[in-house]
Amino acid sequence: MASTSTSSVQKSFKHDVFLSFRGEDTRKTFVDHLYHALHQKGITTYKDDERIKKGLRISDQLLRSIEESRFHIIVFSKNYASSSWCLDELVKIMECQKMSEHTAYPIFYDVEPTEVRNQIGAVGEAFARHEKEEAAKRWIDALKEAAGLAGWELKNTVDGHEAKFIQKIVTDISLKPSFINGSIDENLVGMEGRVKNVVSSLEIGSKDVRMIGIKGMGGSGKTTLATVIFHHISVWFDGTSFIENVQQVSKSSLSGLKELQKQVLSDVLNDQSIVVKTVSDGKNKMKKMMGGRKVLVVLDDVDDIDELEALAGELTWFKAGSRIIITTRDEQVLIAQRVNFIHDTSLLSNEEAICLFSRYAFGREIPIQGYQELSEKVVHYAAGLPLTIKVLGSHLCGRSEHEWVDAIERLKTIPLEKTLKRLELSYNGLENDQKEIFLDVVCILKGERKDKAIRLLESCGFNAQIGLRVLEQKSLITISDTDGLRFHDHIEEMGWNIVRRLHPDEPNRHSRLWISKEIEDTLVNDLGTEEIKCIKLEYTNLHPSTIMKGLRNMRELRCLYVDNGYREWKVDEFSQYLPDALRSLYWHNYPFQSLPKTFRANRLVNLAIEMSNISQLWKGRERKVLDKLRYLDVKRSKLRTFELGMTPNLETLDITECIDFVELQMLNECPKLKFLTLSDSKVSNLNLGMTPYLEALNLGRCNDLVELQLPVECPKLKSLNLGGSKVSNLNLGMTPHLEDLNLEGCNNFVELHLPVERPKLKSLNLSGTKVSELDLGMTLHLVALNLKGCNDFVELHTPVECPMLKYLNLRGSKVRNLNLGRTPYLERLNLSECYCLQEIKAPVGCLKKLVYLKLSGCSRFEYFLAKKWHESASLDSLAILKITAESLDICPLHPNNNSPKFQFKCEYTESYGLGSGNVEKLISFGVCACTNLESFSASICGLQHLGKLKLKGSIPEVPKDLWQLESLEELTLLMKEIEYLPDSICMLKHLKYLKLKSCCLLEQLPSDLGRLECLEELHLTRCSVLQDIPNNLCNMNSLKRLHLSYCILLEKLPEELGLLECLEELDLTGCRSLRDIPNSICKMKRLMYLYLRFCIQVEKLPEELGRLECLKELDLMDCMFLREIPDISKMKCLKSLNISYCILVEKLPEELGHLECLKELYIDGAGISRLPQSIHQLKGLVIVGSRGQLDSYGFTSITEISAGSYYVEL
Repeated sequence: MASTSTSSVQKSFKHDVFLSFRGEDTRKTFVDHLYHALHQKGITTYKDDERIKKGLRISDQLLRSIEESRFHIIVFSKNYASSSWCLDELVKIMECQKMSEHTAYPIFYDVEPTEVRNQIGAVGEAFARHEKEEAAKRWIDALKEAAGLAGWELKNTVDGHEAKFIQKIVTDISLKPSFINGSIDENLVGMEGRVKNVVSSLEIGSKDVRMIGIKGMGGSGKTTLATVIFHHISVWFDGTSFIENVQQVSKSSLSGLKELQKQVLSDVLNDQSIVVKTVSDGKNKMKKMMGGRKVLVVLDDVDDIDELEALAGELTWFKAGSRIIITTRDEQVLIAQRVNFIHDTSLLSNEEAICLFSRYAFGREIPIQGYQELSEKVVHYAAGLPLTIKVLGSHLCGRSEHEWVDAIERLKTIPLEKTLKRLELSYNGLENDQKEIFLDVVCILKGERKDKAIRLLESCGFNAQIGLRVLEQKSLITISDTDGLRFHDHIEEMGWNIVRRLHPDEPNRHSRLWISKEIEDTLVNDLGTEEIKCIKLEYTNLHPSTIMKGLRNMRELRCLYVDNGYREWKVDEFSQYLPDALRSLYWHNYPFQSLPKTFRANRLVNLAIEMSNISQLWKGRERKVLDKLRYLDVKRSKLRTFELGMTPNLETLDITECIDFVELQMLNECPKLKFLTLSDSKVSNLNLGMTPYLEALNLGRCNDLVELQLPVECPKLKSLNLGGSKVSNLNLGMTPHLEDLNLEGCNNFVELHLPVERPKLKSLNLSGTKVSELDLGMTLHLVALNLKGCNDFVELHTPVECPMLKYLNLRGSKVRNLNLGRTPYLERLNLSECYCLQEIKAPVGCLKKLVYLKLSGCSRFEYFLAKKWHESASLDSLAILKITAESLDICPLHPNNNSPKFQFKCEYTESYGLGSGNVEKLISFGVCACTNLESFSASICGLQHLGKLKLKGSIPEVPKDLWQLESLEELTLLMKEIEYLPDSICMLKHLKYLKLKSCCLLEQLPSDLGRLECLEELHLTRCSVLQDIPNNLCNMNSLKRLHLSYCILLEKLPEELGLLECLEELDLTGCRSLRDIPNSICKMKRLMYLYLRFCIQVEKLPEELGRLECLKELDLMDCMFLREIPDISKMKCLKSLNISYCILVEKLPEELGHLECLKELYIDGAGISRLPQSIHQLKGLVIVGSRGQLDSYGFTSITEISAGSYYVEL
């Protein structure tokens, strides 16, 4: 059983819950009631007046108790914040909350979350007495953090009824999967995630009757999981019953089911006098007597529907709110009972397995020293199966290292018997033919694709479809598209053991052989017997003649699999032999030119000899008819021709990459042929008129194919691939079930005749053909249409809606007009290089499913890319638009038009579920270069849910109605021709980031810019003619970063700039006209970064600059007229100080050594004649300057950084 968490080896806790509360408010009322309610449900709860022992310091024990508690419930009341004791508890709780093992829940008893979060109202009054205390900031942070957690608010829950409120809290907490009763099994590992998954589907609070299934292979922990859940939730039911080993008890005697019915009734009704006469009587009693109580029933290890019908036949037997949990190895039992919630038990992770094994082997959670590597080997063998881990842990406990090594070595050849017996119960429950299928799967078919396995099994006479499904339902195998047929290592061991156990030392008497050494020994020594049914011989170096000779005594061999690798063999054609009993033959790199002359092949159903030397099935003029052959695979062989008359019942023929193959002969009708593949062959003409039931035809890359004749009617044809052929036209008039048509790269193809109605067609690929137009007609199920590179294509007709079309590629076509109103589910659209495109009709809402649009190379868009991301991605849910515009002299489509002409680069992204209609608006204002600026502005400002907007290039004005973008949070303008900003920008009440970069002609900012109260960052970079900053900018209470770099004409800053109390970064780099820095900036308590580099006119810094106690970086490089550095000794956080090339600064403050955090000092080119003596107190400080400077200060250990630049470290 696997964990759902990163690490499911859970920490153990002394207490389930720690209660934090203000005694004078709630000790004898709410908290007392809550404590007793938790206690009644078996939840161990710590409450200080209940548990503190005499003689211990209360604070120490409280801190320790918080750490020892899994959950923390914080009862916020009016006076909670008045107690420093409570606040210290809260700080500790929040520290624990950051660890994955702890969870805190706030209860807002008689206060609101906002009061706690912001310390207002009653909470603010209670906290007022602490505002000047040293711990105030820690307490405030803890209150804010706790107020943001998910919890309960009395006034908004169950109408404020306190008793119901407590009941809800106890219910929610008790159903957390962490509360595992340690008495169930002290060695439990990794239960929390597993319990959580099942309990969540039980939904204890809902009023329906619910059955839950837990399925998995034997020993995987089904019973353990059900037991834990049973004890975990049983307190919520009126009656409970846990019935163990249902299948064993029910089948142990004729009265087994009656006894189980009696046990259920006696348990849930608490009445041992109940008598059950017959199974039918038991059912009637359960119907009558169970409906009066809400019950929890666990039926463990059920393997027959009769057992379920007797013990939980109908949901109507039980009272509302009842829950029935069923564990089984057989999923079909649950399906037949219509159980809707079925959970798989996944196996232990390596971390969990090591922990579980160590608890049994060493009595601790990790291996003891010297046994780590051995423990890893044992756990690797167990492969996550809890039963095996427990058995081996107990078996190896207390044994010596030599005994461990011996036991591990023994497991390589002798499986663990206790595990095998448990697993074999599932095998014993199979029908005889299903047992044979299972043994074939584990011995021969591991890793095979499902379709290939079915082919082989059906060849051997088995009903493979239902057989494999039964094995899967009984948790014996798993089937996936990527890994094929898979099973647990111990399931494999169990199957191998069944095959071997009658004759363990005589492989030649086993029904199946799969170990190369045993097979080779049998073949070389001619030890074959009639008992051998299947052989799988891989990667052998045995000569093919030796193999065939060794097969002579295996007269009942039905399945032969040989892989000779890629080696070339010299063979004697006369030495061939194959047993006549063969039903399935797979021989990779078959070295002979034909099948053996003596081989009758009258039972052969499946023949696969790919990459073989075979050039004809039978040598010379011999012509044996293979009546039973259904599957023939000769791909990459030397076959040149093939006559279908030799295989009258053939269903699948694969001649892929037979590069010498030129002719498929068909003298008679082939009514059974369904799948034909001739790809990469040299067939030039193909007449398939006598294959009426063909389902799939693959002629891909048949580069010589010029003509194809299909039957007049192809009622079952689903897939047709002619990609790369020379076919020029195709009539598919009678193919009503065609789903996939591929004509990619058919450069001569000009005309396609499709049925009037194509109800099944899903994929149509005409890329690279000469088709000029296409009428989609009645293609209601078309999903993908590819016309990429169809350079002659001019028109796509969509007379009716294409409700399923998701992918449309018209790249490089000459389509002029496109109506997207009839493709409401389109997801991906490629219109790049459609140079003739003039109009796109896209009504708002028609592209709500679109996730990708590429529209590049047309007149208007040099580049257009629209994408949508799924909301699960860690991105903002608002849309993002980036547009770059460059002016053009002429529009290729309208050369005489006098309108402004622009070509755009556009990138647009939004979350998948936003459904804004923005893409339609962006492409609907035209695709030619002629641009109406008002329409362009209206299109931008009409976008919905736009969170980020970036405009770049030569558009002369900013869209006027920006106020309509109500959701806009970030606006970036790199527009070299704009002279002003519209006043409407000041109405963007949610704007957080405003970035104006290289707006070279921008002369002034809107006078009301200060109205942007939510603005956090303002960048005015390289606005080279901007001279003034409006004073009301100082009203931006949320501003954290102000960048005015390279505003070279800016002469002054607002005097009240210091009102920006939240400012963390001020960048004035390159403001060459700036003379004064306002004294008010010394009020910026949160300022961390101050950059004045290249402010060449600044002569003086504010005298109280040292008040910036949070400042980390101060950059004064190239302030050429700056004369002195004020006292900055109080800058306790300063890490970097740069006064390089401040040529008039002759000294540093004497108290510089007080800057304990200072790590970097740059003085290259400064006028500093000496360093203050106190600087030597700063151990680890790096001083960067010229060699001459550092020499003059008396430093000797000088290191070169780069040419002319050196440093010393104190």
